[in-house]
Amino acid sequence: MINCGDPSFGGAMYGCPHCGKLKFVPFRCHSRFCPTCGNKYSMERTTSMSFKLVKVQHRHCVFTIDENLRDFFLKDRTLLNCLFHSVTSVVSRMFFKMNKSKNYTPGFIMVLHTFGRDLKWNPHIHCLISEGGYSDDGFWRPVHHFNYTYLRNAFRTALLDEMERNPEAVIKYIGRYLGRPVIATSRIDRYDEASETVTFHYNRHEDDKYIQETIPALDFIKRLIRHIPEKHFKMIRYGGLYARHRKIDKNLHRAVSRTKHHVFRNFNKWRTAILSSFGYDPLNCPDCKHEMLFLKLYYNHKRVSLEEIYEKVMSRSRRKQSSA
Repeated sequence: MINCGDPSFGGAMYGCPHCGKLKFVPFRCHSRFCPTCGNKYSMERTTSMSFKLVKVQHRHCVFTIDENLRDFFLKDRTLLNCLFHSVTSVVSRMFFKMNKSKNYTPGFIMVLHTFGRDLKWNPHIHCLISEGGYSDDGFWRPVHHFNYTYLRNAFRTALLDEMERNPEAVIKYIGRYLGRPVIATSRIDRYDEASETVTFHYNRHEDDKYIQETIPALDFIKRLIRHIPEKHFKMIRYGGLYARHRKIDKNLHRAVSRTKHHVFRNFNKWRTAILSSFGYDPLNCPDCKHEMLFLKLYYNHKRVSLEEIYEKVMSRSRRKQSSA
């Protein structure tokens, strides 16, 4: 992440065929943790999620935990799975109670956030729930009233039950206990090399008050890296209709038709994203406004041909297939 966009690590060279002006576009790190690349990852994930949505209203619910429980989830991060399991059981149960014989199933998407605006540890689930459920016999029932009291109380019970199924982890730390990226670059105001401090700001969630903090650089890094998920840990999960693949579900009218998927994906490409976000085409010559053409690719100060790249990719693919 530190070297993201550093030209010394390579990039692509473009040139204008009209006036001869050159432009070098450096490689990015493609890390979800990077404020720049993480934003693009978020755009791509949002597009993928939109393809699953049924064309109905959805309700946004946030499932949080008591401040006194948060330390458990930091010291044993496997407990984060309990949050997903608890939300799944509670939402499914709420719809099942509406008509047990019909077995109405909603569609819902869960996204785990482990941070608050101040970067402190605050695990919670953002859940997008369809305002309705689909029965096993193909009948859609709209639901406009959500029993928030039930959701709140049932989630508390389900979460504590889930945590109780992990007694070793809880017992291990009980004695000590009794005694959209994580931050956008626009919120980092400055880094003071002399004092080695970082100044950043945020709007406090409780009252939307503007807060500015200055903390040692190492403390700032500590706040950031504890939000990096374990390898292969899924921060976004699907439930109900959005998690299954049954033939009867193909009858549902999706929010984005399959014929339009390629159009939405095109908006996430680097060139199109820059154009839609900042209002200019990065591959248009700034002098004569003609479209620039790709010339060369560089990697670690060396020019690399497209044939070499293709051969490396194919070689790697062949190794994976042989090992499998």
